[in-house]
Amino acid sequence: MEENKTFFADGEDPKMIAAYQKAQETFKYFWRELSWENRRIIPALDVACVKLAFTQEIDGETIVEHMWINDIGFDGEKIYGVLVNDPNDLTNVQNGDEVEIPINQISDWLFATDGKTYGGFTIQAMRSEMSEEERKEHDEAWGMDFGDFDDIQVVFEQKEKPENLVEHPMSKNMKESLIDFLKNNPDEITSQDPSGYTFLHQEAIAGNGTSVEILLQSGADKTLKNHLGKTAFDYAKELKWEHLLPLLQ
Repeated sequence: MEENKTFFADGEDPKMIAAYQKAQETFKYFWRELSWENRRIIPALDVACVKLAFTQEIDGETIVEHMWINDIGFDGEKIYGVLVNDPNDLTNVQNGDEVEIPINQISDWLFATDGKTYGGFTIQAMRSEMSEEERKEHDEAWGMDFGDFDDIQVVFEQKEKPENLVEHPMSKNMKESLIDFLKNNPDEITSQDPSGYTFLHQEAIAGNGTSVEILLQSGADKTLKNHLGKTAFDYAKELKWEHLLPLLQ
């Protein structure tokens, strides 16, 4: 990653704090995209990474560093991945460590496809302070087009197809494939992973409405709870996937 700059919690720029909040509010779109990327035979994303706030008590002071991870996993509670930055001051993590961090410690997310970026709120906050020439150099260093810092996209073809903010196109396009898959693998409808998550839990966390509908029509039990006592509805509600709530209530 080109961007290694660290931000500290005390006295942080209001513009940066606003970027953190926006990243948290929209993280669900990052995860929805990654849920489909993980099923693609040919990868579509050039980059998929999340920036998190790492903390440590040092000499009686809480030190915060915002650093990027990749190889992302998400279970509705925590984000998992591998740290790709070198800490400046922290000694409790190092580059290459596998980490798990609560969702409320997200400070940014970024994915890119065909060189175009989505998310990157803290990056855009920094770009907004740069000259045109500096922005050009910054984007060349990353090898990506970050576009207009005042017009951050969170999903593919967001302006042309605003319905993509509700449902990922692949969720609709893969409908028949999912029906066939469940017919051939009926155990997938009822099985739970070691943490108690069902296929329905996973699709609810990812906001895939068509997939949720097919699972329910195929006999998925929406009352099943994982080991934390949560149903698919609980995650849909927490992540504000409003289109799923009537299906899962």
